[in-house]
Amino acid sequence: MKTEKSAFLKVATYNIHKGVQGFGPARRLEIHNLGLAIEQLDADIVCLQEVRKVHRREEKYFRHWPELPQAEFLAPPGYVAIYQTNAFTRHGEHGNALLSRWPVMSHRHVDISDHRFEQRGLLHVEIQVGESWTQSQTAPQSEGHLPLNVHVIVVHLGLIPASRVRQIEQLHHYIKREVPLNSPLLVAGDFNDWGTRITKMMGAHHLNEFEGAKYPTYPSRLPIAQLDHVYAKGLIPVGQMVPHGKIWRRMSDHLPLVAQFDL
Repeated sequence: MKTEKSAFLKVATYNIHKGVQGFGPARRLEIHNLGLAIEQLDADIVCLQEVRKVHRREEKYFRHWPELPQAEFLAPPGYVAIYQTNAFTRHGEHGNALLSRWPVMSHRHVDISDHRFEQRGLLHVEIQVGESWTQSQTAPQSEGHLPLNVHVIVVHLGLIPASRVRQIEQLHHYIKREVPLNSPLLVAGDFNDWGTRITKMMGAHHLNEFEGAKYPTYPSRLPIAQLDHVYAKGLIPVGQMVPHGKIWRRMSDHLPLVAQFDL
């Protein structure tokens, strides 16, 4: 008798520090290494923060600055790249991005800035997880699996604790207004929270992450805090991991967090 295997969704979140590491004359371009690293993560959905659309000064400074905006440059072959700007600066702009191996049904951006010194936004993308899992290298085949629309919200919260609390309140109001009640939902990104306050606020609205050991992601050279999270509702968290090693420490001040969910 043939038994149907479970289907899994693999989701990564990564603050890429605008593709550049270091300061002053010692700074180095890491965007090409990041592209290879993201492809190696082999996630179905990749949520990115601090992604540059354009930066005129860095384009002139680095000889091999990509011609494409960073979100498009980082997308592995066959992936869809969605980007929205959060912050406009003197030399360019940067924001959040999402890379998906599944079709994107819709997307929108909402400004959640709490004060004039930090420009913040959320990126909301609706993704249709396809009819057949044979397209996904991360999940086993599952016969008769119907398309499933999953809502994904990418965030990068502020540095001030009170601002983060207000931004989470904005997020919950947005979810209540814009995400259908019974739809699977993921909220991923850099929450900038060194404690558990934000996790408790998310849990109060039935958004949970994989329980178990902590997964420090910051700072990448000696990670002591988990600033990056993937919370879910309507999907079952079954595992998390953070890659380690010299190359991962070099590419950004954060390490990526990879979470897996049972559909």
